[in-house]
Amino acid sequence: MSNLANQLVIAEREEVARAIRLLLATPLIGAKTAPEAFDLVRRRREPVEKWFDYYCGWSLVVEPRLGYARLAKVRVATDPTRPARRHRTGRAPFDRRRYTLLCVAAAELLGVPVTTVGLLADRVVQASAADPVLPPFDTSSRAERMAFVDALRLLESFGAVEVVDGATESFVDSADAKVLYRVDVTLLMRLLAAPVGASQVAVAPERSYTDEVPSRFTELLTRLSRERRYGDADEPVSEVQRNLWLRHSVFRKLVDDPVVHRDDLTPAELAYLSSPTGGQLLRRAADQAGLLVEERAEGVMLIDPDGVATDSRFPDDSGNAKVAALLLLDLITSAPGPVAVEQLRTEADALLGRFPKWAKGYRGEDGATRLVADALDVLRAFGLVRLDSGVVRAQPAATRYAVTRTSADDVEDES
Repeated sequence: MSNLANQLVIAEREEVARAIRLLLATPLIGAKTAPEAFDLVRRRREPVEKWFDYYCGWSLVVEPRLGYARLAKVRVATDPTRPARRHRTGRAPFDRRRYTLLCVAAAELLGVPVTTVGLLADRVVQASAADPVLPPFDTSSRAERMAFVDALRLLESFGAVEVVDGATESFVDSADAKVLYRVDVTLLMRLLAAPVGASQVAVAPERSYTDEVPSRFTELLTRLSRERRYGDADEPVSEVQRNLWLRHSVFRKLVDDPVVHRDDLTPAELAYLSSPTGGQLLRRAADQAGLLVEERAEGVMLIDPDGVATDSRFPDDSGNAKVAALLLLDLITSAPGPVAVEQLRTEADALLGRFPKWAKGYRGEDGATRLVADALDVLRAFGLVRLDSGVVRAQPAATRYAVTRTSADDVEDES
């Protein structure tokens, strides 16, 4: 093989690896919002599709003419660390009301390729009134209009809704605002990454949604995420289907979670990962995606040295909560046992007192409490701690960030 051919093969492998990592971080890539990333995924579509299908069982849809690539990351597990966020200052997470309006608005947009904010709001009012479970949507309330705008802005960021004329934010100040939208119905339908339509697992209307849905949430989520390629739940699963499920379930966790602790795996998953076949596939998948494998007695971590495959980093000084998380993690890992949240509040209060110009958003009577809560959210999102009944326990991966102290005697010994 000529030198030029070698260079082309290496370049292709690097591009495929980068495309995989880009999709892991952002499962929906649009040509308008990320033209370079979309063009890369489009060009390397076939090997990238095969990688996700073989290792994770996830489908990748690339629409060159419509201008988007959508990776359907199906998992039964819920992830409270990645909420939808408002596209305004503060990036606050969506509350229950905004999620409700998002779902109702998306359902009403399916039948209208072009609409206005006023017409859409009227449709949401009517849909809410027709459903006895949904609270009414009141467009005369500024708080309601703001929640509705947050839902629409999120759909805009996905590319499912495009503003043709006007500005969505204007609806906050006036229910008579004029905003014209073009709707991408195909993309709108692909936003829900679920093999089973939600309407097929709905609770019967005559039952109590308030009482039944919370108690059956795990069951309903499992039914929504059921994939028939692994066999029907009411029929025996073949050995081939079982092995396929083990491969996909293990790799979904490896590429989607910051760290996979061995005690978080089922016995069958742990046996698969520990087998010669599982280990070989792990190293091959990581190599093809440009990732590094870190294996320890407690678990396995896939690391992206370029930071492309993640939407968030730790350690990171980009926010006060992440800085506090790193400082509090030192206290948690150095403690002989679990640490009470109250002890962390005392430490946070001392930090705020020691650095009066730092973390101005956490000043006030409950500043230390909020800082600890946000810092713990960061640590839990990265799989570094567990919180149970007001007690924080360090996970094995937390030792990667433990502070090491060097004494003068150590320096003299080394010299």
